[in-house]
Amino acid sequence: MNNDRITTVLPLILVAMLVAFTFWLDRLAQPVPNTGNSLKRHDPDYMVDGLSARHMNEAGATAYTLSAKKMVHYPDDDTTMLTGPRLVSLGADDKPPITITANQALVSSNGENVYFEDDVRVTRAAFSNSSEMLMRTSYLHVIPDDKVAKTDRPVTITDAATIVTASGLELDSDSRMLKLRGRVHGIYDPNKAPPRDSKR
Repeated sequence: MNNDRITTVLPLILVAMLVAFTFWLDRLAQPVPNTGNSLKRHDPDYMVDGLSARHMNEAGATAYTLSAKKMVHYPDDDTTMLTGPRLVSLGADDKPPITITANQALVSSNGENVYFEDDVRVTRAAFSNSSEMLMRTSYLHVIPDDKVAKTDRPVTITDAATIVTASGLELDSDSRMLKLRGRVHGIYDPNKAPPRDSKR
């Protein structure tokens, strides 16, 4: 498989999007001051059911949407748990929307780490001459300040013509490098690739 194709199957916008997401989530879910012995126990100080929020860009258009079945904040370690998170970057200009879903996500204190767990899916919508692309794994660790996303679990990346599997991956947005870990296997079927002159 062409190396350029491998390095572009997962959009580098993922990490930049999560940097903005964690800052936004931190502002959205400011903890309530606690007193007494509650800080010694892992008890939530607040919960939100049916979370639905959106972040607007400078032009007043929606840049990100976030929904979750439940959001729970724990004051003892300042973590936030999301159940059924769905984060959508609507993209700008010619950039396609990117959607991240998982059964749950844990956001650490100050948004330093984000852990998506259980049926993690990163979907880039189809655009121009590119088909929809889907990355699936059971776990994705994002470090927004370092602009790094990584997993040590099996990962599968697919589009209309390509299937790539690996034992793990690491994506560095600054260096623009995608490293596939362990046993890497790729299949490319040019007959299934969208025609170059097709329009969506």
